[in-house]
Amino acid sequence: MVAATARPAPPTRAHDQTKNGVKASAANGVRIDVRHVSHHFALRGQHLPVLDDVSLTVEPGEFVALLGPSGCGKSTLLRLVAGLEKPAHGALHAHGEPIAGPDPSRVVVFQDPTLFPWRTVRDNVGVGPQAQRAIRGARERIDAALELVGLLAFADAFPHQLSGGMAQRAALARALVNDPQLLVLDEPFGKLDSLTRIRMQSELVRLWQSAGFSVLFVTHDVEEALYLANRVIVFSERPARIVAQVRNDAPYPRHRDDSKLVALRRDVLAQLGLDT
Repeated sequence: MVAATARPAPPTRAHDQTKNGVKASAANGVRIDVRHVSHHFALRGQHLPVLDDVSLTVEPGEFVALLGPSGCGKSTLLRLVAGLEKPAHGALHAHGEPIAGPDPSRVVVFQDPTLFPWRTVRDNVGVGPQAQRAIRGARERIDAALELVGLLAFADAFPHQLSGGMAQRAALARALVNDPQLLVLDEPFGKLDSLTRIRMQSELVRLWQSAGFSVLFVTHDVEEALYLANRVIVFSERPARIVAQVRNDAPYPRHRDDSKLVALRRDVLAQLGLDT
């Protein structure tokens, strides 16, 4: 089983392909190439290796999950892809261009929603357009993003008036208002209760299917990775190396008790040394 081997808008790009339930256009998502990337941190004058010769490609519109032990370097790889840091060795490209820093087309959603408590939900979602000095005329985009995640009725609420799941949906809306080509998600549902987490997983799949952006998603949850992703990349203990890539062609919508997903789960757990 282990092979080494898509929001009702405002849509700005055409959807021209349907595959495994994914409606997307190759123009919607960005291709990411990571080539022979190694990275380390300086700790008390010593080099602490975090990534070891990692190479991978995310195809336009693909949903890729990164899975591995806690602290192995997955989140560091996300930061490199987002352009928040530069690798010690190797290269990263987006659509063939070197990733030299952050870009509005590559949007990061972290585990904590990090909403500004003094801003309303609408004003939090509008941070991106405001930073780009494009807030004039952005009201329609902001409200469309809020409607996508089911928060338009809470546009004038403040973060302390939201549940955990609602706050995370506001963070997703803040990302989506920028019409990203790549959504970089670092355990975005890790602090949610189990029922809210399940709902948010389905919501993310719906948004991805209709918008067609590429997704790079870090999780420690095998079931979550297999429910969401087209491909699961399994990492070793730190420093992270790729030990397996699991292709998941189960059609959407997926069911968690699907025999194919159950079999893939066994394979992934074996790769993680947890098959006993």
